[in-house]
Amino acid sequence: MRAAPKRAAFLFILMRWFCLHSENDYFSKNCFMKKIFYTLFIFSNLSLIAQGKKFFENGDVQLKSTVEKINLKYSTDLPFVKVSINGKIYNFLLDTGAPTVISTAVYTDLGLEKKYKSSVKDSQKNKQDQIFTVLPEMIVDQLVFKNIGVMVMDLTATEFECFKVDGILGSNQMAKLFWRINYDENSLEATRDLSRFDLTGYDIIIPFDVKDQKTPIIKASILDQKINFTFDTGSSGNIKITNNNYNSKKVTEKIDVYGNSSVGAFGAGNPVSGYIFKASNIAVGNKTFNKAMVATGSSNLIGNDFLKNFVFVLDWEGRKIYMKQIKEASYKLESFGFGYRFIDSKPTVVYVLQEENFPLMVGDSIISINNINLDNLDKEGVCHYFLNRVEKDVTAIDMKIKRGGVVMSVNLKKKMYLKADS
Repeated sequence: MRAAPKRAAFLFILMRWFCLHSENDYFSKNCFMKKIFYTLFIFSNLSLIAQGKKFFENGDVQLKSTVEKINLKYSTDLPFVKVSINGKIYNFLLDTGAPTVISTAVYTDLGLEKKYKSSVKDSQKNKQDQIFTVLPEMIVDQLVFKNIGVMVMDLTATEFECFKVDGILGSNQMAKLFWRINYDENSLEATRDLSRFDLTGYDIIIPFDVKDQKTPIIKASILDQKINFTFDTGSSGNIKITNNNYNSKKVTEKIDVYGNSSVGAFGAGNPVSGYIFKASNIAVGNKTFNKAMVATGSSNLIGNDFLKNFVFVLDWEGRKIYMKQIKEASYKLESFGFGYRFIDSKPTVVYVLQEENFPLMVGDSIISINNINLDNLDKEGVCHYFLNRVEKDVTAIDMKIKRGGVVMSVNLKKKMYLKADS
């Protein structure tokens, strides 16, 4: 029997390296390179040569109260929850774009039994065999999940370790309940009965379909095209479309970009050209949004930089998302013109805004920024500067880089590439 493709869109850390933000929120005052529109880990269009749909439907959940209030920490535009497994507390990403995942370390500690092994292909077409197993119990505050199907993954890469992520509470697990999420108040609630949530004022209604691991897929109209988007709480970005959905004839405000726009679960892709642009309108469900900021890349998704402007309720039973807007967003693109990530503990330029005579190139090794030595960092140093970027809250930087064995000095000032709408 032919294997069915399954999209486990684990878009784990989609960070914006330009200042793409709501002028009314906290990050308008704290926009820095850590928040790049650059995908560090993406399991978008992940293909599982799989046992299939039934595996992700297994399991059940018990509640003590009609509506359970759950710990939520919204940080760096990503939602995290504390879970208890076998009496030990772990940090999990709350991710509608992925199935539930546990780290190899958790799998080993619990001595779980492998149910099957499947070839998994990431967004960069790299393949690896991954273990799938059943987690006997996971406790999330007063929610008790039993016999949940999970994927086992190695989460020891630098970015995972720096965020101290032990796994993902994914869509196959979330689909067993109704959820209300308010990032602005670090609020997460779950219930078996949708009527327990007062939906007064939730005037935006978005129907969705699901992939086999229950990830919500919504239809939206952009650039005069109808596109399927992943509704992805595991993405810290705004709105993203694939390069082949981009239509230059429909765009008036754009910036050309070049670089590794995504790094797959099992390796990096080749540098590619892309765009950051303002879409004149995007129609989602019964609502049309004007002048939204969009980037091209390897997947179509709607992430938390967009979702944080709403309180939203997820209804897998009725296949609907109910949204109430709580703040307006006016987006702008302000940047030093490049993005970097730590590769083998060395900060390396991976993404640049294409403009004439720009001094940095993809692949440049960064030695220092503003006299802070970033070369030869240990693991602790890498995590410190990954989470606390040197260029935070400054408008000019002096850099030393190395290219082809030659050390060069570069001076950059932050620049407005796309202005906020008045």
